[in-house]
Amino acid sequence: MNMKKMHPGKATQGIVYAIIAVIALVQIYPIIWVMLSSLKTPTELTNGLSYQLPKGIYFGNYARAFSQSNLLRYLLNSSVVAVVTIVVTIALGAPAAFAIEKLRFRGSGKVMSYLLLGLLVPSFAALLPLFEAFNKIGINNTYLALIIPQMAFNLPMCVYLYAGFMKDIPDSLLEAGWIDGASTWQVFTNIVLPLSRNTTVTVITYNFVFIWNEFVFANTFMTSPEMKTLPIGLNDFVGMFGQTDLGATYSAIVVSMIPTLILYFFLNKQVIAGMAAGAVK
Repeated sequence: MNMKKMHPGKATQGIVYAIIAVIALVQIYPIIWVMLSSLKTPTELTNGLSYQLPKGIYFGNYARAFSQSNLLRYLLNSSVVAVVTIVVTIALGAPAAFAIEKLRFRGSGKVMSYLLLGLLVPSFAALLPLFEAFNKIGINNTYLALIIPQMAFNLPMCVYLYAGFMKDIPDSLLEAGWIDGASTWQVFTNIVLPLSRNTTVTVITYNFVFIWNEFVFANTFMTSPEMKTLPIGLNDFVGMFGQTDLGATYSAIVVSMIPTLILYFFLNKQVIAGMAAGAVK
């Protein structure tokens, strides 16, 4: 049966574009507003209207944000936790998905179902047990106190995304590798993992955004000022400086957003491709 492709009329296209424009404006305007505010002088922030453009580019707010707070330390702590968590999550999740989806050992379906149950567990449910356990073994106020729970909560989504993509890799491709004498590990590292590049980018981006903005675990396990991550430090920053130095506060907020924005702007195509892998058959 020939299926005639439907083309929306100009009126429909106009409505769709208008809705998209409104959504984009609602999402982008706060970011632009904070960035422009961070470039205003203290006088402009105090006496000017909030929606006015800055008269010039003023970087004094950024200088005060770094010199009068531990912003650099907060950035370092968040970066360490994010990088280590993502590396360990991928190192565990990708081979696990390969074993479940391609090696198809006995009970692999049950293992996958068990892992996916992790997506349903709210982080609040694990907060108190983890706090007591970490307190007993003495790892509160260490990077491990954040890496362990964040890795555990991100691993199910990592396995799910990899498994969704690996399902579409032809078995004949893997069998050709085995026939040529490659071991299972070599087939995984030399064939499957390179083909899963978009999924890897998606996992990195998804995990980075989650870890970078995570507040509950960091607020519970990181009470030492030297071990605070960016969201906790930013919360104190807003409370302490927000009433006395609005420009430095805006600057700190912009600094916290930059890594996420850079990551998404450069990798958005791979992220969309990775999320779609396995979803469309």
